[in-house]
Amino acid sequence: LCNDHADTLTSMDNLALTYRNQGRWEEAEKLEVQVMETRKTKLGADHPDTLTSMASLASTYMNQGRWEEAEKLEVQVMETRKTKLGDDHSYTLTSMANLASTYRNQGRWGEAEKLFVQVMETRKTKLGADHPDTLTSMANLASTYRNQGRWGEAEKLFVQVMETRKTKLGADHPDTLTSMASLASTYMNQGRWGEAEKLFVQVMETYKIKLGARNPDTLTSMANLASTYRNQGRWEEAEKLFVQVMETRKTMLGADHPDTLMSMYNLAFTWKDQSRHADALALMEDCTQARRRVLGEEHPYTLLCLSTVAKWSS
Repeated sequence: LCNDHADTLTSMDNLALTYRNQGRWEEAEKLEVQVMETRKTKLGADHPDTLTSMASLASTYMNQGRWEEAEKLEVQVMETRKTKLGDDHSYTLTSMANLASTYRNQGRWGEAEKLFVQVMETRKTKLGADHPDTLTSMANLASTYRNQGRWGEAEKLFVQVMETRKTKLGADHPDTLTSMASLASTYMNQGRWGEAEKLFVQVMETYKIKLGARNPDTLTSMANLASTYRNQGRWEEAEKLFVQVMETRKTMLGADHPDTLMSMYNLAFTWKDQSRHADALALMEDCTQARRRVLGEEHPYTLLCLSTVAKWSS
C-alpha cells in the first residue's frame, strides 16, 4: 500500500493515538499532521475523515498546552460540521464540547459554559436526560462551574450524574466511578475532607478489585485520595500513596510520562509540607527538567514548576 492509501492513513492514526496515550506528543503530532494534510489533498478540507484528523491534532495540541492552535482547529472543525451536518448532529456537538474544553483550559469560563450548556440542552432534547452523552455534557458543565468556584451548582449536577449512572450502569461501572471522583473533588474544593475521602476510598477500592492495583485509573484514584490526606495534614499517609503512585507509573509508563511527572510534582509538595525542604526542592527541580524536555518551555505545567522552584529557592 502507498503512503496515502486509506488503510495506511488509518494505521498512522492508530499509531499516533498510541503515542498520545504514552505522552509522546511530538511523535503523535508529526503523524497527525501528515495524515491530516494527506486527507486534505486526497479527500478535501471538509471531508469527515479530514475533520476527524484535525480534531485529533487539536487534542494533541491541547495536551501540549498549545491552546490557541488547538482552538483554531476546533473552531474550523465545528463550523464545517455545523454547515455540513447541522447544529444538532452528534459530531457537531462533540466538536462544540471539545472547543468548550479548550476555552476551559484557557480560563475562559463564560465561553466554555455557554457551549457546554448548548451541548447539554441539545442532547437532552435529542437523546433524553439520562443518555450517556447527555450525562457527559452535564459532567463537563459541572466541571466548568467548579473551576469558577460555583460549588453548589457543580455539586448539584455531579450528584445528578452520579445517581443516574448508578441506576443505569451500576455502582462499579467506570463512568459511575468517574462521577464519584468528580463529586469528591468538588467536596475537596469546599474543604469537606471527610466526604471527599469517603468517596475517593470507595472509588479506589472498586478500581483495585475491577482493574488491578497498577491500572492508570486506580493510580489516579490513589493520587486523589493522597491529595485529600495532604489537605488534612495527614502527611505520612499522603506520602505513602504518592510514592506508590509515582513508582508504579515509572514502571508502567516510563519516567518521563506526564502522569509520572504529575506524581513527582505532588510528592514534592508533600515533602515541602513535612519541612523536608531539600528533598522537595531536588524533586521539583527534577520534575522541572523533565517537563522542559517532554512538554517544552512554554507549557503551563513547566511554567508552574519553574515558578515553584524559584519560590522555594528564594
